[in-house]
Amino acid sequence: QLQLVESGGGLVQAGGSLRLSCAASVNIFRLNSMGWYRQGPGKQRELVAAITSGAITNYADSVKGRFTISRDDAKNTVHLQMNSLKPEDTAVYYCHSYYFRTDYWGQGTQVTVSA
Repeated sequence: QLQLVESGGGLVQAGGSLRLSCAASVNIFRLNSMGWYRQGPGKQRELVAAITSGAITNYADSVKGRFTISRDDAKNTVHLQMNSLKPEDTAVYYCHSYYFRTDYWGQGTQVTVSA
């Protein structure tokens, strides 16, 4: 069983920054990959960023150069630093991992970027 708890969402102006955190209930070095997904209004859920246990990262084209995913194994936490936020980044952001052949999702945290 894996629990993922997100925090850090909020309301910011365009150009601002937010830092999301995802705390896992197991040592994250046991997780091959962790990622952040988002689902905006009327949009499909999409992968924003992912990081493997080997620190290999992957980003959606729309966030490259603005978002950074990182992991803190000692605290079993993955972070998503979001800079230069745009209104189109507005979405519910979900932490995700795949553990024992099962998808696990956090409860989601709302990010709203005002123009």
